[in-house]
Amino acid sequence: MKRISTGIPKFDTELEGGYPEGKGILISGNTGSGKTVLGLHLVYRACMDNKNCLYIATEETPEDILVQAGSLGMDLRQFYDDGKLVIQRIYEERVYEAISSVEWGTDRPLSSDIIKLKDIITGINDIVIIDNIGVFTLTMPLDVFRAQFDALNHMLSKQGLTTVYIMDETSNRRTDYVAAYSVYGVIKLSRKENPYTNKHERYLEVAKMRNTQIPEEPIMLKIAPEKGIVFLSD
Repeated sequence: MKRISTGIPKFDTELEGGYPEGKGILISGNTGSGKTVLGLHLVYRACMDNKNCLYIATEETPEDILVQAGSLGMDLRQFYDDGKLVIQRIYEERVYEAISSVEWGTDRPLSSDIIKLKDIITGINDIVIIDNIGVFTLTMPLDVFRAQFDALNHMLSKQGLTTVYIMDETSNRRTDYVAAYSVYGVIKLSRKENPYTNKHERYLEVAKMRNTQIPEEPIMLKIAPEKGIVFLSD
């Protein structure tokens, strides 16, 4: 099986070379755990390897993403400018729709069809990041979410696209963790306070990765300026 580098050499080693190519991977976690940063590592390395990347942002603007990546030592602006990286502005579309709803005095829920994402994802891409797919769960019944997520993941896998779905932990719980059943791999990130040191610690756990010998224990990490995610030694 071909592998795609995660962008973190030590993580590649833990995953027998990286993410399985052409498969769907779910990254979930609570606020500040490093979900987006993990996705940025993949995008940066993929662009460096001359792959075409599509980043679908549902909560941030393209400029926010570029600035964050730059602060972590990953200069994505060069790839954004030359078209190697495309950042789809779903965030701004959601904002404009919300403003319009308020101005017109309607209580119509925002568009939440996951399956519509297929219209902006084409086979010319190698890597697709959807961050945060959890926003689609706000007004969507569980059975509808499961059906649409399954369909989207199936279609993208058929196209041979390596897709990373980033989901916040609140949305993951709201949907009874059903997304984990559809994808090829599941990575869980967490940020919690150590009661003995009163300091916050971050952990990464590979809960699932088919056809891969995965780490048995969570991996402790930190997010460092100009470096991004750094795995800590025992």
